[in-house]
Amino acid sequence: MTERAPDLWAQWLLDRRHGGDARRLKATLDFLYPVRDKVLTSARLKNGGTLLDVGCGDGLIAFGALDRDPTARVIFSDISTDLLEHAASLARRMQVADRCEFLCAPADDLSALRDGTVDAVTTRSVLIYVADKRRAVHGFYRVLRLGGRLSVFEPINRFGEPQPPEIFYGFDVTPVMPIAAKVKAVHQRLQPFRCGPDAEPR
Repeated sequence: MTERAPDLWAQWLLDRRHGGDARRLKATLDFLYPVRDKVLTSARLKNGGTLLDVGCGDGLIAFGALDRDPTARVIFSDISTDLLEHAASLARRMQVADRCEFLCAPADDLSALRDGTVDAVTTRSVLIYVADKRRAVHGFYRVLRLGGRLSVFEPINRFGEPQPPEIFYGFDVTPVMPIAAKVKAVHQRLQPFRCGPDAEPR
């Protein structure tokens, strides 16, 4: 049996993003909880409805929906098997697994879901990484029931570019600017700013 390669995105989201620092994790969640609440409020999921959370990650929005409505059902969808396994484990511990479904699929290929099967689709900071945004949004529309809602929160990175040389992803890197410049150069080479998935809407 071949061992699965480690999922670097899952590792970053679950551990490296806050580096084991409880204060940094709290600050991240303090920022994200109001975003989650706005996304869920805009989704207007009715009691007993089914929500599809595309790019569910660690389950921030999906678990929020389950918590808001004890009759809701949620489909956790992500490209990361590791993140889906993490969410499934949490769902079992929270005793909500009977109201959850887990789907390994990219945002632009929801072919595993039938037409008109969900009442709301949510996504947060996902489309920014999807090259074919038109296909993804068409898929959201297809799986929604008549009168269903799409609720999206997306950063637009180009609004924050170019960053001052002493800032890197919001952090002051003045003491290590030469190193930060090298990291920025590698990132720019691998994914040129004007050519990335979030460069221009389609």
